[in-house]
Amino acid sequence: MRRTAFGAMALLLALAVTGAAAARTDGAAATPAIVIGWAFDSKGAMAPFDGPALAAAKIRVQQINNAGGVEGSRLRIDTCDTQGNNPARAKSCAARLLGRGADIVFTTCDVDFATPVVQEAINRGILAIAPCIGTDQMGPKRFGAKGRLAFSFGNVAQDEGSAMAEVAWRRGWRTAALATNTLLVYFKNVVTAFEKRFTQLGGRIVARESYATGANNVQTAVSRLNGANADVIVTSTAFGELPALVSGLRSLGNQTPILNSWAGDGTYWLTKDPQVTNYYFVTYASVFGDDPNPAVRRMIAALKKAKATPFTGGFVGGAAAIDGLVAALRQTGGSTEGAALSRELESFKQVPALASRISFSRSLHTVFGRQYRIIRIHNNQARYIGVVRARVIPKL
Repeated sequence: MRRTAFGAMALLLALAVTGAAAARTDGAAATPAIVIGWAFDSKGAMAPFDGPALAAAKIRVQQINNAGGVEGSRLRIDTCDTQGNNPARAKSCAARLLGRGADIVFTTCDVDFATPVVQEAINRGILAIAPCIGTDQMGPKRFGAKGRLAFSFGNVAQDEGSAMAEVAWRRGWRTAALATNTLLVYFKNVVTAFEKRFTQLGGRIVARESYATGANNVQTAVSRLNGANADVIVTSTAFGELPALVSGLRSLGNQTPILNSWAGDGTYWLTKDPQVTNYYFVTYASVFGDDPNPAVRRMIAALKKAKATPFTGGFVGGAAAIDGLVAALRQTGGSTEGAALSRELESFKQVPALASRISFSRSLHTVFGRQYRIIRIHNNQARYIGVVRARVIPKL
């Protein structure tokens, strides 16, 4: 009788274990996806930055899902087009994405344009990420205590400007003229950080000029810069002012080296007469076929195959942001709670991601310590010439 009872109990136990295993399998198969709600600009000023980052992120998400996902869950990107980042439209996009179940929200690459989206997310305790915002304002500095839920995988301007100073010093440039585009905080902070680090290294600033996108005053700055006796002219700019500044100086016969930030990446803006010469910039990665990192070259090939050829290294931010998010999710066991993910991200110290390694801190929620590529354009030909890291992050 005892043997019969024992056998029955063993059978029940075996069935229970089998059932539990089946339930776990079924549960794993039915685990909801981790949804990334992405508010992006398809046609406004940020479209050239948002588009490549989103395309790279989609490829990285597919690669991660093909490898089994994250903690048993697949990743899914749900998009909403802000159509030029109109504030009301951006806020509506964020609300729509959250209403459709976004666990994490991604936003555009400028903090002013991103603010309506960020606020919608962090007010609900949801992590907000930008692939390439370049200031320290994506965090508590701008958004207060709730800003602990806001991060950017762009380069913080203090770090980028400091790296540019290292480039200048390494190349033997000991005097610099500064040309500041006052449109964006990022533009201004890069140049300010360059000055702080450059003078700390022993360099000297011999001229300071400013201009602004849309103000039609870049030629005035060019005329004044042309009279400066400097080893290098330093700026952080994009848009129409970039070709105006460079071609303006070269048209005057001024061949002083020009050093720009990631904002000046790419060759889409080059002028044919005069050709661009002696022009340098730092960026995430080289899109010119010569990046030293094989993973970067593979990502560029995948983007080309997807008909999303990148024209600047900014695409890295999209893939790197996914890499960083996945690393944080694995540390939380797959939890998408904003506060838990924030704690993990704040602890990042040289965490591997596409093209480089990622570091954050309690105060800096935008990447510092990244390895930048140095690109030179001469006679309208761009090529990778080396890497640089900022050794000091100046306080602004």
